[in-house]
Amino acid sequence: MSSGKTQPIVIVKKKGVHGGHHGGAWKVAYADFVTAMMSLFIVLWLMNSSEKIKKAVAGYFNDPRGTASLLGTTMSGNGVTIEQERTDALQKLKEKLEAEIKARKELEKLSKQIEITITPEGLRIELLETRNGTFYESGSARLSASGQELLALLASELRTLPNDLLIEGHTDAAPYSQDTGYSNWELSADRANSARRLLQADGVRRDQVTQVRGYADQMLRVKSNPYDPSNRRISILVKNATSPPPSLKGAQVANGSQAPSAAAQPIAEVAMKEKTGPAAADPPPGPRPSSPASAVPSSPSAQAEALLARLAKLAPSRKK
Repeated sequence: MSSGKTQPIVIVKKKGVHGGHHGGAWKVAYADFVTAMMSLFIVLWLMNSSEKIKKAVAGYFNDPRGTASLLGTTMSGNGVTIEQERTDALQKLKEKLEAEIKARKELEKLSKQIEITITPEGLRIELLETRNGTFYESGSARLSASGQELLALLASELRTLPNDLLIEGHTDAAPYSQDTGYSNWELSADRANSARRLLQADGVRRDQVTQVRGYADQMLRVKSNPYDPSNRRISILVKNATSPPPSLKGAQVANGSQAPSAAAQPIAEVAMKEKTGPAAADPPPGPRPSSPASAVPSSPSAQAEALLARLAKLAPSRKK
């Protein structure tokens, strides 16, 4: 039984205990103050530094990855960068080729059919065809006399360079002929290959030409007029030394097709046996490589599970 009197409610108030001079809040404020003072002194120091140091600091903030030169300037900076030196070298080569073409009376009249431009990839030299054919015989991969003379001139200069070369062949949108066995694809590739053969015959190193491509009419120069004769052209690209080589992503290439990996043949045999059953003379089951459709398991436990699953599939057919 409860008594008639109610028990009073007692409220206890606790005062927060501050850390005083042992607390950590002041440390954060002090750290911010020290950082601000350090930044101030750095700015004052830079204002009284030499121009070389100022350029180096400015170059770092403009190019934090450090791809510029040792001065810290970017490609568009005031310092002389390696990239700028390469561009200057390509510009000199461009001017030299244009001067030599103009100096030859046989080629001077074709100067409008020769375009030399500097691109981010390197120096691009394009030989533009006319309606009647200028550098190649019409509808053929055979070089004309003008084409042979021009390519010989180019070879005399390109063979002295360390840069790799890329040769491209292009056509217009007009179909080659009614013959389905030979099309603009073959014509563009054959023209690029004939240019490669002549360049190498005139001194260009074999390993200097890294790629030969035939694009047919897939990369038109005059997109508004797919049948414009200038769409038929050969392009020689003097690649920058920094241009990355074509990546095959680790695949080996043999005879123009991807070579099978070391595990491809055994895997194909396993797949065939799972369908038709093993022959009587088959060896006893052993570890098999994983399927190429699924990547190789990264951990040993995953590899073991994949192996057990494959052996479990093969087990019934072995008992028959």
